[in-house]
Amino acid sequence: MRTNVEHTSLVAVGDSFTEGMSDLLPDGSYRGWADLLATRMAARTPGFRYANLAVRGKLIAQIVEEQVEVAAAMRPDVITLVGGLNDTLRPKCDMVRVRALLEEAVERLAPACGQLVLMRSPGRQGPVLDRFRPRMEELFDCVDRLAARHGALVVDLYGAPSLGDPRIWDVDRLHLSPEGHRRVAEAVWQALGYEPEDAEWRTPLPASLPPGWVDRRVADVRFARQHLLPWIGRRLTGRSSGDNLPAKRPDLLPFEDPAV
Repeated sequence: MRTNVEHTSLVAVGDSFTEGMSDLLPDGSYRGWADLLATRMAARTPGFRYANLAVRGKLIAQIVEEQVEVAAAMRPDVITLVGGLNDTLRPKCDMVRVRALLEEAVERLAPACGQLVLMRSPGRQGPVLDRFRPRMEELFDCVDRLAARHGALVVDLYGAPSLGDPRIWDVDRLHLSPEGHRRVAEAVWQALGYEPEDAEWRTPLPASLPPGWVDRRVADVRFARQHLLPWIGRRLTGRSSGDNLPAKRPDLLPFEDPAV
């Protein structure tokens, strides 16, 4: 582990995972792992600059079209790229095209920064995601190959036992809880060579009694009404939760943590 690391700038590229849903701040905005990572990096480096171009709901084609060239032009020390998972969750998904677009993104971003960071995204256990798991793992295999070819780091969140626990996820079952985002920030922090602040981020949560049958059914009904049905509705109508939403930090500027 290197302990004398210093980075002066970070640009985050991706979808809702990197935007920070569901790590909600009091003002209604989202923080998330990328903001948490930037906070740590800024504490070590005066004048540290940060941009977060990620927008919820974006597919890999939209990330390439709307974010990649912007990020490359900023030429930061570190770029994080997480994308393609939304594609794998669509009923109709052309994995050949997804892999090609991810490769295009990596080829454009890797030469434009000091260190490109890719991820094998976390995935909770459950029958819904199990249906799409082969596509997800195909995507992650592509991530591994591209990282080896272009000198990128890969943060393996998919293989972390702690992040498969449903208690680490928000009630929408698609986005991490604040504790999940904290653990992802720690994982990327360590991958970049910084001294660990939580060496046990992969460690599963302590065992607890599972909720009873009635509580599970109530939670399932609430999830279906508040999250699953609206998600299906957007898929059927071709809409996205990120339609017309701007990036929350579109410019590479000195960073101040909004939660402070």
